[in-house]
Amino acid sequence: MRVQSIAQAGKSEVPPQYIQPPSDRPNSDADGKSGSGGGVPVIDLGEDSVREAVGRACRDWGAFQVTNHGVPIRLLDDMRKVGLSFFNECPMKDKLMYACSPDSAAAEGYGSKMLVESDENHGVLDWRDYFDHHTLPLSRRNPSNWPHYPPNFYRKKGKRSVDWVLVAQKLLGIFSESLGLPPSCLKDAVGEFYQNITVSYYPPCPQPDLTLGLQAHSDFGALTLLIQDQVSGLEVLKDSHWYTVDPLPEAIVVLVSDQTEIITNGNYRSAVHREVTNSTGARLSVATFHDPSKTRNISPAAVIVSQSSPSRYREVNYGDYMSRWYTKGPEGKRNIDSLLIGP
Repeated sequence: MRVQSIAQAGKSEVPPQYIQPPSDRPNSDADGKSGSGGGVPVIDLGEDSVREAVGRACRDWGAFQVTNHGVPIRLLDDMRKVGLSFFNECPMKDKLMYACSPDSAAAEGYGSKMLVESDENHGVLDWRDYFDHHTLPLSRRNPSNWPHYPPNFYRKKGKRSVDWVLVAQKLLGIFSESLGLPPSCLKDAVGEFYQNITVSYYPPCPQPDLTLGLQAHSDFGALTLLIQDQVSGLEVLKDSHWYTVDPLPEAIVVLVSDQTEIITNGNYRSAVHREVTNSTGARLSVATFHDPSKTRNISPAAVIVSQSSPSRYREVNYGDYMSRWYTKGPEGKRNIDSLLIGP
């Protein structure tokens, strides 16, 4: 059953499979408090000091928001509007025509369960429905798998995918330069972008203190770009505190992902983040993932590694890494930590 259907049934309690273990519930961090507002940096990409600001954000947070990024706000608004139309206006029987396979990871389509069932993940479900679609390279794109309602879904999502690529390429160039490397260093290490766009819908929850919209994790690819609606929910972990990423309609949230941490040899850390729920209003976000191909091997960049700064991570095949993530479950940064060399 989709989470949206459960929420619309008006029950006062969530089904047991959505109840998080006590240690994972909101406000269960070490000091029982959550940071809010003003913590996660907001960076104007047009400023002269952008390299220094981005470098600090990547080292200290692994996450930041950017303005003056080159994507018109009307296009951001269009993406939010089209995504919301699918969840709120398309009948459930029609949405289910695009249901993804519950038995395979990273399946394109409409779904609710992120992980493949295994003995290694605890099986608690997120309070979220989503629609994931493959956008780049073009050979992965199959518009027949995309919603036919609203009618402009493909035009708004598919044809704007290049805007996100340009932002991702620009950011990887800034990452490289902020480390004193050639602008193309990280982009060359990642290779051709494999891009997915995921629209996530978080219905109101009768027991937000027991659930998560999306459990704590770091993204396994290279770089995630995300836009939010006006409802708060995204949180980033820093120094054992959870900080709210305040919704800014004109901003794009940037999340450093695991492969970038590996390539930078740990100089830049991927962001552990989660989604919390609320009892009053639905929330929508649109995430654009920029990943290597599954055949790509990822390791610390040779120009970063030296005798005084040896490799901290073993080389990994990206396809293998992604499969382990979906099978084991994220549980924070466990998967990338398994690649660390030495104690």
